[in-house]
Amino acid sequence: MAKEIWKPGNMLYPLPVVLVSMADREGKANIITLAWVGTVCTNPPIISISVRPERYSYPVLRDTGEFVVNLTTKKLVFATDYCGVKSGREVDKFRETGLTPTAASCVKAPMIEESPVNIECRVRQVQSLGSHDLFLADVVAVHADQKYMDETRKFHLEKAEPIVYSHGAYLSCGEQLGTFGYSVRRNQKSSRKQG
Repeated sequence: MAKEIWKPGNMLYPLPVVLVSMADREGKANIITLAWVGTVCTNPPIISISVRPERYSYPVLRDTGEFVVNLTTKKLVFATDYCGVKSGREVDKFRETGLTPTAASCVKAPMIEESPVNIECRVRQVQSLGSHDLFLADVVAVHADQKYMDETRKFHLEKAEPIVYSHGAYLSCGEQLGTFGYSVRRNQKSSRKQG
């Protein structure tokens, strides 16, 4: 198979696309859509977000050191795009999208009620990298919508129809293909492709 060589770039796709909510010191709330987010550490739980310094949300994040990562779904795709292309300088994104701000338990930033999972965060470190600054943040609380839990209290995010971002497109996640460790379980009847 022939492959082209491209200049170095970020080709790690698809990515989770999230709505990051925050509020300035006067309580003015805003939402920014980000796809450059990730899990950094399990213990202590740390996540990262990358934000361009020229974005309207950037000084709020730097000043308050608090935000909420709200997972996105198929029902939230319009709001997800809107909050990524419109600036909080010009519009109230909560009002324009119809999203509901709700109080978080540990941070002053609002959560988005319609999101199936809200992750409250406090910034521990900001690192300037070039076009973006990396915010490393401690997870201080997680809220999960009970309607996606089964009788054993297992959370089923797939029922919320989460979305991802890839090369300018929002995509649904699709069907489950396996579970962690299924490839090495005994009596596993599955076809394996050798690479």
